Amino acid sequence: MIRIHELSRSFFDRQRGEIRAVDALSFECGRGEIMGLLGPNGAGKTTTLRMLATLLAPTSGTAELNGYDVVREPDKVRSSLGFLSSTTGLYPRLTPEEILRFFGEINGLKQPELKRRIDELIAEFSITDYARVRCEKLSSGMKQKVSIARALIQDPPVLIFDEPTVGLDVIAAAQTMKTILQYKQRGKCILYSTHIMSEVEKLCDRIAIIHKGKLQAIGTLDELRKQTGERYLEDIFFSLMDPGEINGDAATAEPQP
Repeated sequence: MIRIHELSRSFFDRQRGEIRAVDALSFECGRGEIMGLLGPNGAGKTTTLRMLATLLAPTSGTAELNGYDVVREPDKVRSSLGFLSSTTGLYPRLTPEEILRFFGEINGLKQPELKRRIDELIAEFSITDYARVRCEKLSSGMKQKVSIARALIQDPPVLIFDEPTVGLDVIAAAQTMKTILQYKQRGKCILYSTHIMSEVEKLCDRIAIIHKGKLQAIGTLDELRKQTGERYLEDIFFSLMDPGEINGDAATAEPQP
């Protein structure tokens, strides 16, 4: 469902010259699978996700979602994808119900399917009491719930979540992870990017760790344990980083287009 081959993206910085934010990245994620995407700040995660969502064009290499090429068939990719970005915003003067209706309509949902999906998601994320409250008046946690529901509105086959539990309390985060597992059981292909190791351990079938734009390791947790000789995911992660970055000396933000 997600297939990336030798995917690269370069940027030009006046001071540093050409920066290869993503460097010949290759991996696949199948139907009914959750792939965890881990990496320090500046590793290339956000750039990779933006290319998959057709928001950035690759410099080289290929990427397919649901069989559609992100460069040649961007419209079909978007119709197959639910994308929650770490910077997803909401229209402040619209209510959650209005936002879900709007995004459902632009994704081609018609009545009565649209109403059914809105009702399902409002109940699923416990938004009922706030469904007709303007988003500018919602808490950060409730806004995050609405953002996740918006990504799911057309029930797409491929889902990308970038830090989906940011701003949620413990109970809401647990409910969100339970929902994501339910979507996996429905056969969705899910790419899950987060800095919270415990979420990756609970949710992900396989884990891809990237660093400086390159794939450092990929596999199940047990496979990564055998590869690195470490037991805990945090230690596995650190074992693949440069010592200076573990000490906080080299973290840099990914270049912006």
